[in-house]
Amino acid sequence: MPPVSAIARPSVADAAPTRILIVDDSAVARAVIGRAIEADPRFKVVGSVPHTAAALGFLKTNRADALVLDIEMPGVSGLAALPSLIAEGQGAKVLIVSSSAGDGASTTIEALALGAADTLVKPAVGGFAGRFSVDLVEKLGRLCTGERAVGPVRAAPPRLAAGGFDIVGIGASTGGIHALKLILTELPASFTVPILITQHLPESFMPYFAAQVAVLANRPCVVAENRMRVRAGHVYVAPGDAHMRIVSAGDGAAVRLIDKAAPSGCMPSVDPMLESLAEVYGPRALAIVLSGMGRDGSAGACQIAHAGGAVVVQDRESSVVWGMPGAVARAGSAHAILPPAEIAKLIVTGRRPS
Repeated sequence: MPPVSAIARPSVADAAPTRILIVDDSAVARAVIGRAIEADPRFKVVGSVPHTAAALGFLKTNRADALVLDIEMPGVSGLAALPSLIAEGQGAKVLIVSSSAGDGASTTIEALALGAADTLVKPAVGGFAGRFSVDLVEKLGRLCTGERAVGPVRAAPPRLAAGGFDIVGIGASTGGIHALKLILTELPASFTVPILITQHLPESFMPYFAAQVAVLANRPCVVAENRMRVRAGHVYVAPGDAHMRIVSAGDGAAVRLIDKAAPSGCMPSVDPMLESLAEVYGPRALAIVLSGMGRDGSAGACQIAHAGGAVVVQDRESSVVWGMPGAVARAGSAHAILPPAEIAKLIVTGRRPS
């Protein structure tokens, strides 16, 4: 089977520096962040402004590849301005760097749902020494250079276009919450197929995440618990300290939580969830892998495909990082590569990608 496409890795030496705009009301924070970024030859600070109005003005006449954005600022907050900044940035990735990114988990989840690519806790003044600069540059490197596919993207075997699904399993990591928002808000009340979500987040964030998903999907959403029955019209999210699997339970299915280390190294991991769906639902399972770093979900998606189920991944253009979906595509397990809006249509219609 010939490759659908091959994606080459560009030469780092030939690549122009990634253009970064810093938005923070603290002059000290702007200076420290700027020095950390410019110490890495991959990046160039093209602007440093004290509020979101100045950032929007900058983006009207200048280009940036990424924004380092504080949340709490005078005037329009970073959170309130986030949708406008993303629109004006025309594809620029937004890294939230804020003291509230750690303690205010609900604020962090909201920022990710609005389209922020990732978050980093900003230390108090005087606490910038140590890991902060290293973590900042590392996150920017991952977001801006992405995880470029090495090798061909292969087409998966065709699937019949008729028939629906009895379960939907969604895996996501960096950038995935925004993609989830675009998908879940399109689901009508008449859609009652259970949805399982494994999103890479710390354990403390999961209650806020489940509450956000419930609002977006307009249906009950809970953090999965052991032996919980899977019910129609409900959404279940994996807890941060265990993998979520599904087992047959009489006339239905139930959740089984396991904390054994997964090959991907992720906790929770997408692979155990998808592997269990392949075992229990076989050809009636739909697996969706959204934006995220690494390869988590690739092994599980392969098992879904082998069991006769359908596998859909987010396309590269709309992904913050095309690591997880790209790994599935390169393995030849993806039956369709689509943006979130098209994934939502596929879920709602119940039509298998052909």
